[in-house]
Amino acid sequence: MPNAELTRKTALLSNFKNIHDRITAAGRGPGAPEFLAVTKYAADEDVKILIEAGAIKLAGENKVQDARARWVLGALAPLRPLVKLHFIGHLQTNKAKAAVETFDWIDSIDSLKIAAEISRHAESSGKTMPVMIQLKLSDSPSQSGVAPDRAAELLGGLRSMKNLAPCGYMGIAPAKGTPQELAAAFAAAKKIFDRDFGCGTNEWGLPNYLSLGMSGDFEAAVEAGSNLPRIGSSLFA
Repeated sequence: MPNAELTRKTALLSNFKNIHDRITAAGRGPGAPEFLAVTKYAADEDVKILIEAGAIKLAGENKVQDARARWVLGALAPLRPLVKLHFIGHLQTNKAKAAVETFDWIDSIDSLKIAAEISRHAESSGKTMPVMIQLKLSDSPSQSGVAPDRAAELLGGLRSMKNLAPCGYMGIAPAKGTPQELAAAFAAAKKIFDRDFGCGTNEWGLPNYLSLGMSGDFEAAVEAGSNLPRIGSSLFA
């Protein structure tokens, strides 16, 4: 292995260990929560290094076309069987079919309309699609998600669709929020998650996830109960 490649591998594995250790220290229960490697801006070679080292088992992308280009048709396709690929962006109905074909999980359901499209295409593909509901945790007009007080209603609709497997909630904290604002947003999401899911596995044998926290706030999220933070820039720095 060339020196430059070896140096990069060492740096990436050091980043991974640092994140893993910090998550473990912040965690509430036995063992460390998993984390989702957000690969959308990462170099293919960096992603390959971490997959081949056994560090990345869950990866997230937020654009269907970009994910297909990388994971189905491109450089990461040979490693695709080693990773559970999550869609974490805002999904339009005209991309639902491609999303069902490309991803293992869709984590950002925010309406019955998009849920019905995913369920329809999942049925056509002969699969049950694990999904999560995105909660809107800020008042930003650019932030997608369902209002927390409407989450139970949306979840009820998802549970009536036979080709969906609802597995938890995802949320994005207020941008530039104070520690107090972050704590309040995360605590509100955890209360909803505990009411509707709780930890452990569900009837499909899949984990129930509360996916809160990113590179800048994942420790606070894990302390609040997140068991699937989404981390990109810290991992691939």
